This record gives sequence, C-alpha cells and structure tokens, in this order.
Amino acid sequence: MKRPESIQRFLSSLSGSLASGQIERIDRYTEELFERALVAHADGTVFVLTGDIPAMWIRDSTWQMLPLLAMQPDAELVEVIAGVSRLQARQLTIDPYANAFNEEPNGNCWNRDFVDQSPWVFERKYEVDSLAAFFELAVSLHRATGTTLHLDDAFWRAVEIVLTVIEAERHHEPGSYVFVRSDVPDTDYLSHGGVGAPFAPNGLVWSGFRPSDDRCVYPFPIPGNAHLSVTLRELGDIARERGELDLASKLSAVGNDIAQSLVLACEQFDIWPYEIDGLGNALFTDDPNFPSLLALPFLGWCDANDARYRSTRSWLMSAANAQWRIGTCGEGFASDHTPAQNIWPLSIAMRGLTAVTLEESEHCLAMLENADGGTGSMHESFNVNDATDFTRPWFSWADMAYCDLALHVARVRAAGG
Repeated sequence: MKRPESIQRFLSSLSGSLASGQIERIDRYTEELFERALVAHADGTVFVLTGDIPAMWIRDSTWQMLPLLAMQPDAELVEVIAGVSRLQARQLTIDPYANAFNEEPNGNCWNRDFVDQSPWVFERKYEVDSLAAFFELAVSLHRATGTTLHLDDAFWRAVEIVLTVIEAERHHEPGSYVFVRSDVPDTDYLSHGGVGAPFAPNGLVWSGFRPSDDRCVYPFPIPGNAHLSVTLRELGDIARERGELDLASKLSAVGNDIAQSLVLACEQFDIWPYEIDGLGNALFTDDPNFPSLLALPFLGWCDANDARYRSTRSWLMSAANAQWRIGTCGEGFASDHTPAQNIWPLSIAMRGLTAVTLEESEHCLAMLENADGGTGSMHESFNVNDATDFTRPWFSWADMAYCDLALHVARVRAAGG
C-alpha cells in the first residue's frame, strides 16, 4: 500500500521539534508500515501484519494505527485507519475469542488448539485486552477526526457480539474455555488442565491470556479491565450521539460497573496489582506490552500524577519487581515470553509516554534509538547488555511505539517543555 502524502507533509513540519535523525526514523517506520504491513482489500478493509508473523492481531493492529492519528490525518489516511477498524469488526464477528487472524480463510495457524477453529483464525487465545483494543481504535478515530466511516451496521453488530462475551466472562463458567498445548512452555497454555487458575467472580472480566499472549497467572488482569472500562464508556458516548440510547446505556453501565468493581477489588492494596483472582490472591508485576499498569494514564484510567499510580510506577521500576532489568544497553521490563535478560522496547516507549517530565521522555527516546542493535529497527525484545541480541527482526508495533513517543516529545518541546 502506498503511504498517503499527508504523512510526509506532516513530517516536514517537525523540523525544530525533533532532530533530523528522529524524523528520518518516523519517516522510515511509517513507510515500512504502509509498504510491508498494510494490505488494502477491495471491500474497503485493511489487513495489518504485526510484523514478521503472517497474521493480524486485534491488539497489535490498534496500537500500530493509533500514532497515525497524531499526524494530522487527511481523508486518505482516515480511510486507511477506518479500513482497519472495519476489518477488526468482521474478525471479531467470526470469533470474538480469537486474538489473531489470517488474511484469508486458509487455515494457517500458530497451533490448532480447537477442533472447530475457524480457517480465518491464526490463534485463539482469549485476551480481554483484544476486546478493549477493538473499542479503542474505533473510539480514537472518531474522537480525533469526527469520522463515522467505520461505524457502520457491521461495526455495531460486532459491538453487540463483543458485549455479550464481556458480560458472559464477568460470570465465567469454568470449563467453558479450555486451552491446552503440548510440548510448549507452561506460559503458553492455561493451568489446571487448561481451564486456568481458580477464581471467584468479582465484577471484573475473566481473561485467559495477557497482552504478551502468555497465560494469566490469575484470571483478572487489572490493566486490561481498566482499559476496557474506559473504552466501554467512551463507546457509550458515541452510541448516545447516534441516538442508540439503549445500547449507549448498556455500554456505559457495564463500563461503570467494571470500573467500580476494579476499585473495590483492589482497595486493600497500596499499589495496583497486575492480576487478581477474587479469592484474595494478587500478582505484583507488569507486562511489557500494553495495556499495562505503567500505561494506566495513557489508557485514560487515571492522571499521570495520581498518587497511587506514582507509587505503583516507582515500585515497578525498582528491584522489588522481578521483571525490572537494568543493563549497559538500557532499562525496562522483561517477560516470561522472551529470554530472562531481555527487555521490551514497548515498555521503554510507554515509560516515556507516561513520564511527567520532558527529561524522562527524552531519556526513553534515546534508549530506544540505542537499542536497535544496529539494524535501524525496533524489536520485540533485546538483551539488556547486548542490543545485537534480540528477538524478532521486524516488529511493527514497536516501530510505531517509537513514533508515538517521538511525536509526544515533539509536542512537549513545542509547548515549551
């Protein structure tokens, strides 16, 4: 797909706010996004490769698109983003429990985990963050541009289907979703025979897997539920604008109830836990992908200066967090998904996007620029002491996270710091 000329015009306006090398990176990453990752279909939908894996993740595609909304999108670019939202709606109509899809119904898959798995489905890991990501792209596109191109009947049918899943998973029936794989790390399938850890319903939405596609230790991820509550309420506002008053009321009510349940379920903790089970157990860590605890202000859950968030952020970036790493090539969050000494550029970018000082944001941007291992590209993860030791040579989401942070720095600089 050819990149809209409006992006090049926008990049020309950044001179003075970003260094030439930083503008060149954004130029290269967006060019590669359009040339290698985006596939336009005749029906107006747009397929988004996550990078070097031949599939489209609902979550990844949302975060790959969102930085484009900060580039003064013209009608052509708006149509591209709307096309991604349209395709997400169709994909979730096929299977709202799937996290990744094929471009065609060719049966390609990471692993055939369900006998009735659709040939459209590349992977069927149920992740609450995927549902929130679908809402996020639709809401953000409308909020930034006013367009309703993507808010067609097919979109609202998908919303109804997803909302049904959300309500069902607030009262998850053990055994209703069983995920087992053989000869893989234990993070790649659900515990307790594939049904996941024991839990007690608490008003939150049950999830099998995290944004990293690793299994949840406890099935109620706090960042995913926080993000879902925000997007449900924002989508309710859009439905209300359209005169869909019953749907608007339903979306807002579910969003509000999840938010209230989250606060109540975590009120005994001084900092936000990453996951809970409703039985009194909590896991204190963070996922280097987003939604994450680090990303809570970015997701609209709280202000970056919120006292509880600041305490959580300080704990996350300390030796108390078993996933925090500091090395000669940077500092950030590790994951069970990748080697133990590897940190993720996504976590570095999110730290910069939620920083309250320009200095910290610039520090994170510099870390990313020094973490490409000489390839010029961001990666899924890299060795904290050797940036040439990395996973995934092309991870488009990380490239676009760099763009997001660079544009954030440019805006703050232009505003006088």
